[in-house]
Amino acid sequence: MDKIQVIVGLGSCGIAAGAAKVYNEIEKIKEADNLDFVLKKTSCIGMCFKEPLVEIKDDTGSYLYGEVDTKKIDAILESHIIKSIPLKDYLVYSDVIETPDSKYFKGQVKIALRNCGYIDPESIEEYEARKGYQAIKKIAEEKISCQDVIKIVIDSGLRGRGGGGFPTGLKWKFANSSPGTEKYVICNADEGDPGAFMDRSVLEGDPHSVLEGMIIAAYSIGANQGVIYCRAEYPLAVKRLNKAIEQARQKGYLGKDIFGIEGFDFDIYVKEGAGAFVCGEETALIASVEGERGMPRRRPPFPAVSGLWRKPTNINNVETYANIPWIILNGAAEFSKYGTEKSKGTKVFALTGKIKNGGLVEVPMGITIREIIYNLGGGIIGDKKFKAVQLGGPSGGCIPEYLSDTIVDYDSVNATGAIMGSGGMVVMDETTCMVDVARFFLDFTQKESCGKCTFCRIGTKRMLEILTRITEGEGKEGDIEKLETLANQIRESSLCGLGQTAPNPVLTTIKYFRDEYEAHIRDKKCPALYCKKLLTYEVIPEKCVGCFVCKRGCPVNAIEGEKKQVHFIKQELCIKCGDCYSKCKFDAIKVF
Repeated sequence: MDKIQVIVGLGSCGIAAGAAKVYNEIEKIKEADNLDFVLKKTSCIGMCFKEPLVEIKDDTGSYLYGEVDTKKIDAILESHIIKSIPLKDYLVYSDVIETPDSKYFKGQVKIALRNCGYIDPESIEEYEARKGYQAIKKIAEEKISCQDVIKIVIDSGLRGRGGGGFPTGLKWKFANSSPGTEKYVICNADEGDPGAFMDRSVLEGDPHSVLEGMIIAAYSIGANQGVIYCRAEYPLAVKRLNKAIEQARQKGYLGKDIFGIEGFDFDIYVKEGAGAFVCGEETALIASVEGERGMPRRRPPFPAVSGLWRKPTNINNVETYANIPWIILNGAAEFSKYGTEKSKGTKVFALTGKIKNGGLVEVPMGITIREIIYNLGGGIIGDKKFKAVQLGGPSGGCIPEYLSDTIVDYDSVNATGAIMGSGGMVVMDETTCMVDVARFFLDFTQKESCGKCTFCRIGTKRMLEILTRITEGEGKEGDIEKLETLANQIRESSLCGLGQTAPNPVLTTIKYFRDEYEAHIRDKKCPALYCKKLLTYEVIPEKCVGCFVCKRGCPVNAIEGEKKQVHFIKQELCIKCGDCYSKCKFDAIKVF
């Protein structure tokens, strides 16, 4: 290595954690102390729970420092750069030193995320240095026909990573065989669930891989125009995408006769969306691109036959396109060696919720949910009991702990009542109320309904009203059955995937946690002690010292008692705010 490299993770997650300040501080120290190293930028490395992250590469190896702030960076640079001694206290990963967090990277197979955290996403040269644009170049130089490219994608077993898991190559084949000289390629970068964090991270960290995947798709189906539909709430992704597109044009990777392929003219532009969840559905997305309100259209015809401007159109999401160049360069067999019989390759998951190691992981299909949560995710925060995982975004389902040995593939996940979705994985512990979880996710999908279908527009509202009543202690006998009836009617009668999957959180929580619903309705109790209106607070006499803290803080004067005497709570006045419980320093308030 010519010079030591100091690389700062400047994805949205890193910037939010303070990485930009760290980068500026490194610049100041480098100039002030005349230090000899190269300062570089990258994007999300995946280890979001340790942001801000700074990597130092020298002749001995790579060293990743976590939770770096402007004070720590001075010590890190002094020890590692000036004294050539890695500062182990702040290390989270190294390829030469074992660290407690090393297991986060073990077990991962990075294909879609192969460049994220390794390159400067604003440098096309760094993308090229890691075999960027070599896949489309291979197609051109070896004169691989569009049908043969499609066959490679089919043979790889790649399925759409955005939701339903439809075979990617088959979708391309349909678009290729549709008549017409005007065709389109669209990248759906607008999925509004926790998995959308993955989409944003790839767009921010490796935009050229998505562009190259779209170029290959365009060649395969005969398209001459591409659109990346990206929500405007991702300003950094939009900025880096537009920069990457301009760089690709300057290099001749976009434009006319790409790589000398006569007649292959293709260009891409970014369409900023308003962040409507329903626009994750392909026909609603198309309507939005056309300037109409984002509402789904009846299918058939499918977009492969009649899509954007009623022309044949191929739509895939960010992760799907990011896989394509790797598959073309390495072959279908290399990709399909990962995974199960019907779910090949890898899948990116955004881990969030009550999990120690929140962030992005890319794992081979066939791994179990338990392995992801405990081996990569580090287990549950506070070592509490793992209760469930919500998989597939707001329209996904909740999988209980006893099914956590379910393998990650489309069929196995679907069999639980959940969906793969775009890879959101929300982990829950024993303090999570599953009825409230169902209410929370249904509240989101109900608000995001475009309103076109009566059952989706009104049915989800009625379901939300019932769930809200239950969590507020006003549930009635028969409510569970009403929820099930409405859920099934909504699934069967809705036009698009939003309505068809919106009831999933409710149906799966009823299926696996029916006892919690019954406790809320019959006993007026929340077993997880989460729903405030179902809680009761009492003073523990033997622990109360009469300090007056709870009495002074009670907003409705529901606590009585003399100084240094045992207090008691008037239940008829208590509004269940929990202020006494949180402020008591002697654990003298119990909640049940």
